[in-house]
Amino acid sequence: QVQLVESGGGLVQAGGSLRLSCAASGSIFRANSMGWYRQAPGKQRELVAAITSGGSTHYADSVKGRFTISRDNAKNTVYLQMNSLKPEDTAVYYCNAAIVVRLVGESDYWGQGTQVTVSS
Repeated sequence: QVQLVESGGGLVQAGGSLRLSCAASGSIFRANSMGWYRQAPGKQRELVAAITSGGSTHYADSVKGRFTISRDNAKNTVYLQMNSLKPEDTAVYYCNAAIVVRLVGESDYWGQGTQVTVSS
């Protein structure tokens, strides 16, 4: 019913920038909170940043001042601009969205993940 498709990952040198995108498609009535998580090898998945439909944002302490989350409600798309990247930002980044499907209600959806690798 709903798919999240991510793009924008890749390999970058420390200090560089990347922009991730995640587009939701399908039987979407409304996209509520959207966000980005990441999981490094051997570590638990952690919240990186989240944004409500009204534009309120939340960031992990480790990325504050370097990452910016934004969204385009008309396109059901969320973005993550990552600047001043560090090797410790290396992880698989996952898009997450709380989406309301008409006659079904709200459910949590995940993207397939996109690899971000920061070389030192």
